[in-house]
Amino acid sequence: MKKCNRLVEVGRRQFLRGGVMGAAGAAAATVFPAHQAQARSLARVEYPADRLANVADLVVNEPMDITYPDEDSPGVLLKLGTAVQGGVGPDGDIVAYSVLCPHKGWLLTYNPGDMTLNCPGHFSRFDCEAGGQQTWGHATQNLPQFELRVDDGGDIYAEGVDELIYGRLSNVIEA
Repeated sequence: MKKCNRLVEVGRRQFLRGGVMGAAGAAAATVFPAHQAQARSLARVEYPADRLANVADLVVNEPMDITYPDEDSPGVLLKLGTAVQGGVGPDGDIVAYSVLCPHKGWLLTYNPGDMTLNCPGHFSRFDCEAGGQQTWGHATQNLPQFELRVDDGGDIYAEGVDELIYGRLSNVIEA
């Protein structure tokens, strides 16, 4: 029995050590948020700038259909009404995402009630206020978010994509 008790004690110590290390890692991520931003941009691919719309064309919480980086890549441009992660414009509330579900490529629909993009195929849901983070369903990655900038005249340009667009082995545009 003593041997069994020692194994249990060793297991408890390893468990506690792992818990302490996990807590330290979570604390470091909170204290050093720049590391999170850097990690998010590892899948970022730059494309030629493409004008999508003007800030004046957008209505709060009404999606605007767009394509980026090419005509085979449908997306949505949104003015959410409050500043959000990756948001641009005067209020930091303009974002754009691919509307191809990263799970099987179904076209997503926007739900203005909770500001999510939803897949009719397998019910994955993506939070538009949290950088396209998946909140439910079969998808295994977040939505590709289009990198945006707004010029002095209010024109909105896409300049890259963070995450892979469904159906592409890379974010490279084939000529």
